[in-house]
Amino acid sequence: MKVIILAGGYGTRIRDVAESLPKPMISIGSYPILWHIMKYYAYWGHTDFVVCLGYKGSVIKEFFLNYEAHTRDFTISLGDSRNLEYHTGHAEDWSVTLAETGLEAMTGARIKRVQKYIGDSDFMVTYGDAVGNVDLDALLRFHRSHNKVLTVTGVSPPGRFGELMSDNSGAVLEFNEKPQVSGGRISGGFFVCRRELFDYLNDREDLVFEKGPMNALVAADQVMMYGHDGFWHPMDTYRDYQLLNGLWEQGNAAWRVW
Repeated sequence: MKVIILAGGYGTRIRDVAESLPKPMISIGSYPILWHIMKYYAYWGHTDFVVCLGYKGSVIKEFFLNYEAHTRDFTISLGDSRNLEYHTGHAEDWSVTLAETGLEAMTGARIKRVQKYIGDSDFMVTYGDAVGNVDLDALLRFHRSHNKVLTVTGVSPPGRFGELMSDNSGAVLEFNEKPQVSGGRISGGFFVCRRELFDYLNDREDLVFEKGPMNALVAADQVMMYGHDGFWHPMDTYRDYQLLNGLWEQGNAAWRVW
């Protein structure tokens, strides 16, 4: 199944991490978060990607054009670039379409602009700046069970602040760093879509997928939510960057299933 990855936004809230990089290219460990997302989908058998480019898309293009050099050890004889010997292999057998979808385009327009790269089958859409351990097989089974146009994965957003619990005297009884927010869910991406989704989209630059099209789909009773109670976390701020890299370095990255 083809996977559209939205990777064209400005990422203004995380510029303090890397001013020169688009947000999907900010690293967790040694590799961009975009790579982590693709590795996760590939684990579940989805290896045909369409990446929607916008802000600093050339950085993402350069990464994939030189993917072997970025990810493998090699020896090169300077003065003869043809004399290049790679020493390590990699497990990726991916097809990656890098599509320029406009510098200012919103998410709905970006998805519409890659319609020509999507076949007649169902397809997936996700954001290029969040990781999770969603069971993609179960998600796909759920999508196929209800026959609606769109399935959205609903996640519990991570808390932004530490949670204090105290008694009447003010003595702290419990402290939870970044607890899960209780109550409603938010969209965590990891969408599954029928081809009819494109009927709800257009090429208008300011078309936000999560507003007009989603509302129209809801009004037409064409959206179902797959509830995910496991790990999910975005790369929105410097604090998110620290948390995700800390999990990776400690060997506690829930999305690392490969």
